[in-house]
Amino acid sequence: MMLTIDRRMAGDVVVLDLKGRATIGREADRLNEVLRRELSSGTRKLLVNLNELTQVDSSGLATLVRSFVSMGCSGGMMRLVVPPGRVHEVFEVTQLSRAITCYSDEASALASFA
Repeated sequence: MMLTIDRRMAGDVVVLDLKGRATIGREADRLNEVLRRELSSGTRKLLVNLNELTQVDSSGLATLVRSFVSMGCSGGMMRLVVPPGRVHEVFEVTQLSRAITCYSDEASALASFA
């Protein structure tokens, strides 16, 4: 399944809803492009919702980590919604859930921006 990324606003927070797979190749390249565009356009509050992400590999993870670091270095904040399931297990095994601010639901993630 190809990666689709839908952009919406929740107050002053840009929310990117990911659906499909964030794996090496076109999917990770597309994710990287969208995240870079948000950063270069001045987005300072970004929530990446992984609710409907079915698979993520090292390439997808690297893209998310790079964007998280870049957003922080530019004075912004990036949060992830990583619900229980396969993708959450990847974040736990790699211990990225300790390095990147992750929430199990969108409401909690949005509240963290306040």
